[in-house]
Amino acid sequence: MTEAPPRPTASRLQLAALYAGGFLGPFGGGITASMLPELGADLGMSPSAAATSLTAYLLPFALLMLVSGTLGQRWGARRTVRTAYVAYVVFSLLGAVATAGWLFLGARALQGAANAFTTPLLLASLATVTPPERLGRSLGVMGSLQAAGMTFAPLVGGLAASLDWRAAFVGVAVVAALLAVAGLPADPQGLPDDRPRLRDAWRRPVLRMALVAGLAWGALGGLSFLVALRVEDAFTLGAGLRGLLLTGFGVCGLLTARLIGSGVDRVGPGVSVRVGAVAGAVLVAAVGLLPSVVAVAAVWALAGAAAQLVLVGVNTLVLRGGTAGGVSVVQAGRFLGASAAPAVFLGPYHLSPVAGFGLAGVLLLGAAVLAPRR
Repeated sequence: MTEAPPRPTASRLQLAALYAGGFLGPFGGGITASMLPELGADLGMSPSAAATSLTAYLLPFALLMLVSGTLGQRWGARRTVRTAYVAYVVFSLLGAVATAGWLFLGARALQGAANAFTTPLLLASLATVTPPERLGRSLGVMGSLQAAGMTFAPLVGGLAASLDWRAAFVGVAVVAALLAVAGLPADPQGLPDDRPRLRDAWRRPVLRMALVAGLAWGALGGLSFLVALRVEDAFTLGAGLRGLLLTGFGVCGLLTARLIGSGVDRVGPGVSVRVGAVAGAVLVAAVGLLPSVVAVAAVWALAGAAAQLVLVGVNTLVLRGGTAGGVSVVQAGRFLGASAAPAVFLGPYHLSPVAGFGLAGVLLLGAAVLAPRR
């Protein structure tokens, strides 16, 4: 019997670079959320046109992740990630010097495309250097950094916009340049005897997990716009207070992700996904019913912990039995679900807040039913 090859290891600095890469993606994606008035005024765009900078980043990011993990392994994960970071630097600087709206939106789309070739390979590399019995904990740390990126992007973007919004893009470019130097500590494990193929990532269990991720994240992470509408309509909350309330989701996810990761290692990722989806269903349905803004804020913050239960569980399931291509497809499902959320929930919400948030709860229960045990 031949012995299994030793598991690659990573230094603390290399692990820090991995986690920083997880922070950069959501941070760069959400950096424009709080600077839309300044963007519109400077680039000659209406506020609604400036808001498309969020979609311009997210859509190519999600679509390219359907194939980016497999292609990255085929080309060489380290080379792909380093090239993607360099491209991210270039496109961030292009956004910083843009003087026309179309050029800025194009730079945002290219940023999202470059990020699609880092996120799944970072997750797969983390799984390669982590013992299986501690994978949930490591993914919890990664989840906390991703939550931090999502949480602090509007704050940093707003502070930068008070001086010059372009400074935020220069700062993002500097971070991406440092990460390009660091690279990956280890190439993700792939197929032992053949080149990775796209169809290997499109297996039925992987597609099932992508559906679970899309339903769950669309009805949790993708629901922040609906929560903002709810607190404005029901409690006439101003923009600043709405932003503060929405931040609770990310802060709670940030504070609980590492603990949740350790719990996933103990109880199993399938249980984590089902518990998180059921808890999330109850919490989001309550948002449409609660008569107090304080109660809505508390419930929405707890929904951030439920989202981490789902995400860490989903990532652990797919990384224990798959490759970078598999996790790439699942992450694509997650973000496609988020991008579809406005089209899915706005109609029912306009009929009744109970209907809009109730539909989100029903979809989360569906994710709980579809979640595999292993």
